[in-house]
Amino acid sequence: MIRQLLTFPSGWEWHVLQQSADAMQPKQPLPSRKNTSLPARAPERLRPLGNSSSSNTDGTDPSPRQELSEFKRRFPECAQWIDHSESRKTNHILVYNSEDSGTILCGTLMIQISDDASDIGPFHFWVSRHRLVSIYEDMRLPLRLQHESHITKYGECELAPEAFFIMISILLGTFHNGLDGFERRLGELEQTMRHRNRTDLLDVIFDRRYDLLHWSHLFIPIREVHAAAKEAFDEDLMETDGFKRISHKLERIETLLKHYALEIDTLISMDDAISSFRGNDIMKTLTIFTVLFLPATVIGAIWGMNFEWLPWSMQHWGFPLTMSCTAVITIGIYWWLWHKGWTGDLLVKKREKPRLMESEEEHGSERSRSATHGRKRKKPPGNPHDGALGQKSRRSRT
Repeated sequence: MIRQLLTFPSGWEWHVLQQSADAMQPKQPLPSRKNTSLPARAPERLRPLGNSSSSNTDGTDPSPRQELSEFKRRFPECAQWIDHSESRKTNHILVYNSEDSGTILCGTLMIQISDDASDIGPFHFWVSRHRLVSIYEDMRLPLRLQHESHITKYGECELAPEAFFIMISILLGTFHNGLDGFERRLGELEQTMRHRNRTDLLDVIFDRRYDLLHWSHLFIPIREVHAAAKEAFDEDLMETDGFKRISHKLERIETLLKHYALEIDTLISMDDAISSFRGNDIMKTLTIFTVLFLPATVIGAIWGMNFEWLPWSMQHWGFPLTMSCTAVITIGIYWWLWHKGWTGDLLVKKREKPRLMESEEEHGSERSRSATHGRKRKKPPGNPHDGALGQKSRRSRT
């Protein structure tokens, strides 16, 4: 266990606990007597982030368990949280009251550390009004949070919870990058579906849906921490700048997730509708071709019977007459189907433009022509009394 203490001008303090690599290894069983191989070498300890505050008086480094016991003895209100956080790999948020520190917000957040969707690590936190304790298993998290520009922001905070939400905002940087990449892939999917709607496109849509579920799964616990902070620290935290910024950021992310979910649902609905139309067209086409070739099938079956005498079988004009009758009947059936409006445009290669679009274009061209003629024509100036005189003349004619 590597411990580092950071104090800030407003009086709150930040305890950074970096678990060493050997502390994170599960307990191994005792070696068997039958195994004569040498034991595996223990992993090396991680270097401290800065000036470590835990060391023995004789200059030797204490063991991780000794450091952990020393920290729990100094801060007994954190002891139970540390014991539970040591092996936790799931999201967990808890709010409770302590006699020494007041209201406490603690738990674990699973954070995506890099752009790789599988690179997810725990971020353990314990927050009171004037103390923040964080435990990391991955060295990249404290290095990212302890950047010089971020330390300046922490110094401007009056309470530890405000600095905690600034840390959450920093950790959400990977979240924003992931959503940007997801938006790019979703746009490519929409363009592909518009210009080339393949039959296997539904699998790609579901892949995007699973990506969105991944980000939603990471966002829900952060939203829960935001709500739990309101419960724990009430108005003291809600009026701070850091909490207001994270509130606006979470609302923006939530809006994006809802918008992306709506787009994917729309794509799925469109794909279902297109698949339904394709199925109907296929069944309609097969039905039409079956009906069209039905006369030829019936005539071929009748004239293919093994009888000694069939009509026109011995005449030289029998075959042409039979084929002509078959063609006439087939054309008649096709005309009947077309007259009923059952063929549609299935047997036509080039689809005609819908009449509604043609009428709209005709109306638009008429409006444009009338507008141009109206601009060219100018009403000649006349006497205002001409209207009354014209009415009197028309009345006199009648």
